[in-house]
Amino acid sequence: MTNIVIGSGPAGRLGSYELGKLGEDVILIEKNHIAGTCLNEGCMVICALSDISKFIDSNNRFNDYGFIKSQIDVSYEKIVAKITETQEKLRKLNQIENESVGNKVIYGEAKINEDSVEVNNESLEYDKLMIATGARPHIPDIKGSEYGLTNKDILKIDEIPDKLNIIGGGIIACEVANIFATLGSEVNVIVRSEFLKELDSDTKDYVIKHVLPDMNILENTDVEECGKNKVITTNGDELEGIPFFATGRVPNSEIAEGFVDLNPDNTIKVNEFMQTSRDNVYAAGDVTGGWQLTPVARMEGICAARNIAGYLNKVSYNSIPQTISLNTEVSFAENEKIGDVETETIAIPGIAGPGAFWKILSGNTGYSKIEFDKQNNKIKKINSISPSSTSDVAYLSYLMRIDSPLDEYSNFLEIHPSTDTNYKIIKNLWL
Repeated sequence: MTNIVIGSGPAGRLGSYELGKLGEDVILIEKNHIAGTCLNEGCMVICALSDISKFIDSNNRFNDYGFIKSQIDVSYEKIVAKITETQEKLRKLNQIENESVGNKVIYGEAKINEDSVEVNNESLEYDKLMIATGARPHIPDIKGSEYGLTNKDILKIDEIPDKLNIIGGGIIACEVANIFATLGSEVNVIVRSEFLKELDSDTKDYVIKHVLPDMNILENTDVEECGKNKVITTNGDELEGIPFFATGRVPNSEIAEGFVDLNPDNTIKVNEFMQTSRDNVYAAGDVTGGWQLTPVARMEGICAARNIAGYLNKVSYNSIPQTISLNTEVSFAENEKIGDVETETIAIPGIAGPGAFWKILSGNTGYSKIEFDKQNNKIKKINSISPSSTSDVAYLSYLMRIDSPLDEYSNFLEIHPSTDTNYKIIKNLWL
């Protein structure tokens, strides 16, 4: 009995690996590069570039303090070359990992038939199928949109743009704006509604004032037309700079049209077991909509794999931690299980955790805001800005997810300074 997985991004790669570990026969089909958007065009590229922007930010701070005198000469061409070299190594490792559990990896464009998948002019029969074809950047229907770049083009740029117009106001838009503003580009962020509406308003204000480098943020502004090196807004303003679209994602669900049921937004419709309208066909990751996050895609892929192998499994989407990769990370989570109850809110400044010591002199060590159910001693929502917020909020979101009262956290022993922020947050909640 053969199982076929189409797409090797986080959902498909982890799903096929899980199936192999469970002793199932698996064929993994990938159209382009193994590991999907995350490694090749998305979060891993952003993380690599963010490492460089953090280094530049630290260098500028140390120069201001006067104990280091240095000038940085950035070669974007060499950055791209080294990112590409690293990607090639990781692709090989990801393929070896999948093959290590007996899976077969095939490269080519798949076509789904009733009981088989066609790839490279070969018909492969399957017992069960997982569709994990991901998503792609959404390109708005405006005049001149063909001139716009997306995250798929970040490694195709020859040099750091002098001016960049980023269209969109979500996490991807913010991360790209931070990177190129730190690298020296003059950046406009053009937002149809509100910038970073994922964040609490106080957290958003702190990010704009203390975390992001200088950039021009235009809220409640839409783009009417793009040119090769300009955008024209609906207000009639003409802004010089390369257009860059960060306006959401579109599911790669065309492969499944007419084969399984789709949602109104063309994502593949699945139930809580990641099962489609066909009993033997499953789907996972961005192609199903919902949370467009690598950890969630992995979780869905593993869930689908276990169900395919006969081990009933469901995904819980409560208290999903998220982060914005900036020069100082911004992380947040919310416990949706806590309904309309009376809550209290505390806001505390950041402290000298990892990476924060040399920010104390400027007073920009961060900020955390926590809303909690004091009667039951449980966190409802947290927004945190600090160099360690990615681990801090991951820890706390786990407590939120398992519905643990904070009293049970009292025996937690931090490793100084890596988890000091956790200790301070919990200590404040106990007061």
